[in-house]
Amino acid sequence: MATETLMTPDFRVEPADYRTDFADLRAVREPVFVVEQQVPIEEEWDELDPKCRHVIARDSANRPIGTGRLTPERKIGRMAVLPEWRGKGVGGALLEALLDEARRLGWPEVTLHAQTHAIPFYARHGFEAFGEEFMEAGIPHRKMRRLLGAPDPGRRPRPAPGGDAALQELASEAGLREASLAVIARARREIRVFTRDLEAGLYAQAALVEAFRHFATRGRQPSVRLLVVEPEGLAASGHALLPLAQRLSSVFALRTPVDPEDRQAAESFLLADETAYVFRALATRPEGVACLDGPARARQLAESFDRRWERARELSELRALGL
Repeated sequence: MATETLMTPDFRVEPADYRTDFADLRAVREPVFVVEQQVPIEEEWDELDPKCRHVIARDSANRPIGTGRLTPERKIGRMAVLPEWRGKGVGGALLEALLDEARRLGWPEVTLHAQTHAIPFYARHGFEAFGEEFMEAGIPHRKMRRLLGAPDPGRRPRPAPGGDAALQELASEAGLREASLAVIARARREIRVFTRDLEAGLYAQAALVEAFRHFATRGRQPSVRLLVVEPEGLAASGHALLPLAQRLSSVFALRTPVDPEDRQAAESFLLADETAYVFRALATRPEGVACLDGPARARQLAESFDRRWERARELSELRALGL
């Protein structure tokens, strides 16, 4: 395994050999999975372990504090960090080391099974959830995937042109609305929205509707594409954005997914051109990230949206209602 050692003043992440470093891998995985999460020990260690590429995080005294592995099936797994080291960047550093190794191997994408509480963490590193929730070792999980070849949007932000912060974490509805307004203001040609039900607490707010109107009535051939997973209640709710979409039907297009996998997607995002975005791993929560100058991740989101858009059907019934 050719992954280089990643070091910080407090810890380092480096390749691990399953046989040579087994005791150190065990010193992390068994306390986290077997003791803390009560995974049966016979399920924790499997036949894939000797075939995997492992990474380990060590503190300044060389004690093991975190682990992760990359399987021959191109899956990331066994991500574990000791409790006292959580929230200090260890998990992100382990994940980055595994992604770098997957890129070195020339893999086009990697997948993982994320415990549902960890979905926002993986989403910040460019992963997208798909498929239904399932139980694994008695713990609810969802599958996630990430395309490779682009820099990780979960890395620490660099200043963007014009002084904008490259990545902003969102933790409240007010912050989500403010970030969404900033992203819409960045749009020059196209806005894409992937949403569960065109959340009224966000997209029906007067400031957001006005921002869409301003974008749609200026510039040359603007486009707004709204991909709504659950549109059934929009007509009855009198959603404030729909009259604008009806009046400016040459600008606004609405579709709904029909592919089962697309309909099960948990995330929501707003994308301006292929530059700025707001992304939430769980559409029902305001927590997420926003970026005003993130072309690598924005292109990933645009490609994901476009694939879903091509498989979706037009929401002609909303037009027919004269909304």
